[in-house]
Amino acid sequence: MAAEIHSRPQTARPVLLNKIEGHSDAVNAAVLIPKEDGVITVSEDRTIRVWLKRDSGQYWPSIYHTVSSPCSCMSYHHDSRRIFIGQDNGAVVEFLISEDFNKMNHVKTYPAHQNRVSGMVFSLESEWVVSTGHDKSVSWMCTQSGSMLGRHYFTSWASCLQYDYETQHAFIGDYSGQITLLKLEKQTYSTITTLKGHEGSIGSLWWDPVQRLLFSGASDHSIIMWDIGGRKGRTLLLQGHHERVQALRYLQFTRQLLSCSADGGIAVWNMDTQREEAPQWLDSDSCQKCEQPFFWNIKQMWDTKTLGLRQHHCRKCGKAVCGKCSSKRSTFPIMGFEFPVRVCDACFDTIKEEDRTPLATFHEGKHNIAHMDMDPSRGLMVTCGSDRIVKIWDMTQVVGSSLATGFSPR
Repeated sequence: MAAEIHSRPQTARPVLLNKIEGHSDAVNAAVLIPKEDGVITVSEDRTIRVWLKRDSGQYWPSIYHTVSSPCSCMSYHHDSRRIFIGQDNGAVVEFLISEDFNKMNHVKTYPAHQNRVSGMVFSLESEWVVSTGHDKSVSWMCTQSGSMLGRHYFTSWASCLQYDYETQHAFIGDYSGQITLLKLEKQTYSTITTLKGHEGSIGSLWWDPVQRLLFSGASDHSIIMWDIGGRKGRTLLLQGHHERVQALRYLQFTRQLLSCSADGGIAVWNMDTQREEAPQWLDSDSCQKCEQPFFWNIKQMWDTKTLGLRQHHCRKCGKAVCGKCSSKRSTFPIMGFEFPVRVCDACFDTIKEEDRTPLATFHEGKHNIAHMDMDPSRGLMVTCGSDRIVKIWDMTQVVGSSLATGFSPR
């Protein structure tokens, strides 16, 4: 059911260690079991499986459990071995896994949503399970009583969730491209702010509570870093993917961001460097370089007896320019542009060769990646997606030896 891959890295790249096959439908989430050679998967085929590595080097299911509805997401708490499964019917189901990972007992079923559960977090400190769903809501329920504590509705599907355990703040991304920050309380909540920057639905969020940074990936192929702790509205744009960004993970000890996209792209971004904010795009009725009118500027077109031009924007200065004044392309990694983008002729001349030095590396996962999990202490990553395959990667060649810090995920 699983194939062991024997490969030796020739360059700094992810090394595929194992492929796990056997699911009959898309695998929506996979997590590495800390301190164990094991993986937990949930799938559209309605199964929850715990895979343990055998002496042969292959992964075989030690637990194979079928539920009533397709499994859309999960939250696993290793210290207590409690696992929460979000389902397509809107329910959240809690199980307790045995110490030897060979048995799983049902604990509770929570009526969290009226539609598919899209994201979920379990907080042992508050004994809450917080979840988002396609019923356009976020809910938080008490895991001791099983009762609903609160719910907040959005104008579009809630697609993903991150949670700050210490302050009980929830970050919710939705299909409109917005991210809402809520302060959750028992029986009530307050809306702190709404973050707007993406031009497509939010596909993934990652919250780093140490540096208080929020990372968001979206269907517009871009990633935005929101400096929440700085309180100055600072944002950094990262563009290098060619498809929807569906998984993110920030590595605190190496100051690197891992991102995965729907086309199998795996990117490793160096965040331990000085980066600049991309400028806001300026509005103008005419080219801010040659002053030729844009096609909607009827008055200037009539006065000058010229045809209007299409408006573009320089990615470096943000000015509104025509095609003739922005005919050149360049990478500019310090602003997050890892592939060539449009710049005006004046800005192109200011970009030096050292300014084009990449600040990210890109790799090919060779399958659709819908979800990713990382164990920084071992340098392992697991990816899964609609091709029904789970892949386990050795990332130490890519993210560096400083991962061996004894750190384990929450």
